[in-house]
Amino acid sequence: MEPLSHRGLPRLSWIDTLYSNFSYGAEDYDAEGHEEQKGPPEGSETMPYIDESPTMSPQLSARSQGGGDSISPTPPEGLAPGVEAGKGLEMRKLVLSGFLASEEIYINQLEALLLPMKPLKATATTSQPVLTIQQIETIFYKIQDIYEIHKEFYDNLCPKVQQWDSQVTMGHLFQKLASQLGVYKAFVDNYKVALETAEKCSQSNNQFQKISEELKVKGPKDSKDSHTSVTMEALLYKPIDRVTRSTLVLHDLLKHTPVDHPDYPLLQDALRISQNFLSSINEDIDPRRTAVTTPKGETRQLVKDGFLVEMSESSRKLRHVFLFTDVLLCAKLKKTSAGKHQQYDCKWYIPLADLVFPSPEESEASPQVHPFPDHELEDMKMKISALKSEIQKEKASKGQSRAIERLKKKMFENEFLLLLNSPTIPFRIHNRNGKSYLFLLSSDYERSEWREAIQKLQKKDLQAFVLSSVELQVLTGSCFKLRTVHNIPVTSNKDDDESPGLYGFLHVIVHSAKGFKQSANLYCTLEVDSFGYFVSKAKTRVFRDTTEPKWDEEFEIELEGSQSLRILCYEKCYDKTKVNKDNNEIVDKIMGKGQIQLDPQTVETKNWHTDVIEMNGIKVEFSMKFTSRDMSLKRTPSKKQTGVFGVKISVVTKRERSKVPYIVRQCVEEVEKRGIDEVGIYRISGVATDIQALKAVFDANNKDILLMLSDMDINAIAGTLKLYFRELPEPLLTDRLYPAFMEGIALSDPAAKENCMMHLLRSLPDPNLITFLFLLEHLKRVAEKEPINKMSLHNLATVFGPTLLRPSEVESKAHLTSAADIWSHDVMAQVQVLLYYLQHPPISFAELKRNTLYFSTDV
Repeated sequence: MEPLSHRGLPRLSWIDTLYSNFSYGAEDYDAEGHEEQKGPPEGSETMPYIDESPTMSPQLSARSQGGGDSISPTPPEGLAPGVEAGKGLEMRKLVLSGFLASEEIYINQLEALLLPMKPLKATATTSQPVLTIQQIETIFYKIQDIYEIHKEFYDNLCPKVQQWDSQVTMGHLFQKLASQLGVYKAFVDNYKVALETAEKCSQSNNQFQKISEELKVKGPKDSKDSHTSVTMEALLYKPIDRVTRSTLVLHDLLKHTPVDHPDYPLLQDALRISQNFLSSINEDIDPRRTAVTTPKGETRQLVKDGFLVEMSESSRKLRHVFLFTDVLLCAKLKKTSAGKHQQYDCKWYIPLADLVFPSPEESEASPQVHPFPDHELEDMKMKISALKSEIQKEKASKGQSRAIERLKKKMFENEFLLLLNSPTIPFRIHNRNGKSYLFLLSSDYERSEWREAIQKLQKKDLQAFVLSSVELQVLTGSCFKLRTVHNIPVTSNKDDDESPGLYGFLHVIVHSAKGFKQSANLYCTLEVDSFGYFVSKAKTRVFRDTTEPKWDEEFEIELEGSQSLRILCYEKCYDKTKVNKDNNEIVDKIMGKGQIQLDPQTVETKNWHTDVIEMNGIKVEFSMKFTSRDMSLKRTPSKKQTGVFGVKISVVTKRERSKVPYIVRQCVEEVEKRGIDEVGIYRISGVATDIQALKAVFDANNKDILLMLSDMDINAIAGTLKLYFRELPEPLLTDRLYPAFMEGIALSDPAAKENCMMHLLRSLPDPNLITFLFLLEHLKRVAEKEPINKMSLHNLATVFGPTLLRPSEVESKAHLTSAADIWSHDVMAQVQVLLYYLQHPPISFAELKRNTLYFSTDV
């Protein structure tokens, strides 16, 4: 091919910054197609190429005979891209020359791939084959076809560029090339299998390993290097890379082709076909977008990244963690002045060859991990919800953008604190040559995702290494461009048109699971996202010694802006030696995990929706349906007045001749007998079918109630008590007094508040008041065991506040705006009312009534 001088070549402005990561000239590419780093002299530390500036226009260039001329950064007048046809056509020639040079390199790469194919095929039929025919066809699938298409294209285009004149047409060549993209689709679909097959064959056959590690690629005709050694893995990626490049060239050719030129419609058609093809192939096949080249010329690919909380010097720090194919890097975003590029600062890194996970019993205890008080976390949630409502109101009333920005900033601060302080699940990572690091995660699911991703990479033959300061700087510099998680996962980072998530109750029945290889003690847990992180909400019973557990357990899970449901399947471990020193809990083994999006269209139907989650070969069958918060808030009186659910409390106590309904007394007694030490009592969902069974027994006043209670799971009993209060036709603290409770709790003067709140209690009907005081003392006793059951007064107020105060439907219509709104304002106040009484010194019925004389009973 005729060498081109590159004196005076211009920079091209590109149509889209997306394309700025690609250059299609030959100057910046070695024979493997890696960008060469101009700069470090021989013997100095080599730096992998990284384009630091994503918006910079790449240079269009071609190899010069001298090989050392610098490229002019400003276009000479005669070649500036413009509307004049002559100049545009001259630019076309430059674009094509650069492309032709890189096309030559590409053909040489395909040739290098095909070279071992023939001898491998020849040995396949002998008594000592290196590979089977099947393996050869899988690894080299469609390479011959792609080579022939590009060879023909190159042979036809080359003379046109070399004997250039303004009348040259070559649009038909690009159109034909685009029309043959189907062969690339087949290649892309097979790409992962081809790579995996090549990797397996390398591991099992030394001969093939040697071949695949050093394929010889011819250098361009005018280059000093006759050959370059390249790995088969690197070459198999080239076709994927090439489609993108051809599309970029079409963009530039069109830009410099006059509209009335015969090539224009043909190039337009070729571009349309190429773009449609690009958008149709699976984007995640493209490691180029997630890769950086190592000093040895291998591709270091980003596999996973995300924000994690690290315990560093006894305090919590938010880090951005990057998992590459051979190294785990922990970074933080540097503070930068306005207008400057944001960058990451590396805190530490561990080569995966040196990374180990200490087993729970090996890890040292961490006295520095202090869980954040629950009530403070709940306070943050309340503030976030209130701020969310204020922002919505400001938007609705076309408020000032400055006021909205101020509220958003406040909301972000609270969400950031919540994100930093809520995780409690320890995730330890150890460098076998040095330090251990501790992350805190909010869910077991997340911990297992990171662990599995790292262990999968560690199955490969990894070498230990030390990064030089330059290499580390380059790798950290690449993180900003390669990252897949761009924003801290808080709602204030979401766009207005993004789904706000679901508010209300999700009913989930976990039916059964299949696919276990051997008998085990199995159970499932359910997690949903809330305020940017995941929380465990329910747990099935343990099904013992089985390969096909059938739970058929129903749970009611409260959603607070949730968008995803996760199911985790565990094998229960009863070995007391396997205790995690960080949180004193026995570590059960995760057998499988899966996640589904809670799509409002699918979920918000009155019917059950059955689904299956596949996880590591295990299938868990479950059903779900959703009730929005405004629907689930309805209090509907029972038509049958003979039962207890949905019947006025005064009717029940009169019929029973009791001061506190029997159902309340029995449930409280059972919880105090065997549930007071249960982690998450009243917060963890009981099985809905058990709760319904208990409801039926209490309604029928069945003589077997006590026997049934003693056998029943304690969370179902706690759930029955909550359901009783939720289904009262009017709240325990009455509809009539509800507005006054809301006003009383908002008073700022402590004496006035005390006066008002006590006066409101006196104004309650006796059965309501006695039952309320009975429940209050019980909840205080539960909270005394907070170190064991993790239920603080604040937690209990959050669970019971809305249950005891939420007005019946007629009353609540006035308060209803949006689901999120109900949560923030009304619920916040309801929780605060109950919390006030829970934190108050003991209140006795007799004492309250004695003081009635001093106050008016009008409210």
